[in-house]
Amino acid sequence: MVNERLRRAMHQAGLDIQSLAEASEVSTKTVERWMGGKTPYPRTRYRVAAILQEDESYLWPEAVNTSALTGAEMVATYPRRSDVPRHLWMELLRGAHRDIDLLAYAGLFLTEEHPDWLPTLAAKSEQGVRVRLLLGDQDGAHLAARDGEYKIGGGVAGRVSAVLAHYQQRMPRTVQIRLHDTSLYNSIYRFDDEMIVNTHAYGVLAAFTPVMRLRRIDGAYFNTYVESYERVWASARPVDIVTEDR
Repeated sequence: MVNERLRRAMHQAGLDIQSLAEASEVSTKTVERWMGGKTPYPRTRYRVAAILQEDESYLWPEAVNTSALTGAEMVATYPRRSDVPRHLWMELLRGAHRDIDLLAYAGLFLTEEHPDWLPTLAAKSEQGVRVRLLLGDQDGAHLAARDGEYKIGGGVAGRVSAVLAHYQQRMPRTVQIRLHDTSLYNSIYRFDDEMIVNTHAYGVLAAFTPVMRLRRIDGAYFNTYVESYERVWASARPVDIVTEDR
């Protein structure tokens, strides 16, 4: 079985089998065996993980004590969404090759603060990445309740309308958009096996509430939010992309 995590980490680091072998001081056949599923010795695992700037437990989860895997999924935490490194959002988006999922009421900060967000998202979809966007239903009871929490007189619905217009007018038809009327306990931003979860607190704007960055290993954290996303997706209503196919 191919070690897909190792292969992807090599690709992201700009290394092929030959260059990783040289950096790791092993033969190319050794690296090929790693790619085929063989696990390196502990000292070599640590060296390769450092070269690829990845967690050892991410590259070879079966070789790490399973009791440590749960904590290993928690890559970082931030006291506020505004503390998340600005570059991280685009790095995760550019690195996604299979799934990009968004669950929020609006998430307008992504389109306002990152000029490349929309064109990159559109390009990813056109390259075959599954892109699914879940935004709040402007006519829904839960969005109205959230607006009441913030006491901004319809501002939440206005933000949803603004970001929905951005997506509808600039996305290819391969992008799937649905509107949900659910309690938003967390905003979820998934990029393949990476995820940012923005927790919410009553009456506090999302930009000022805690954030977790997760990386799927055994799924102890990650799978909970995947399941939550799928439940919301199943209950939401689809909306159309209004532009013509490009």
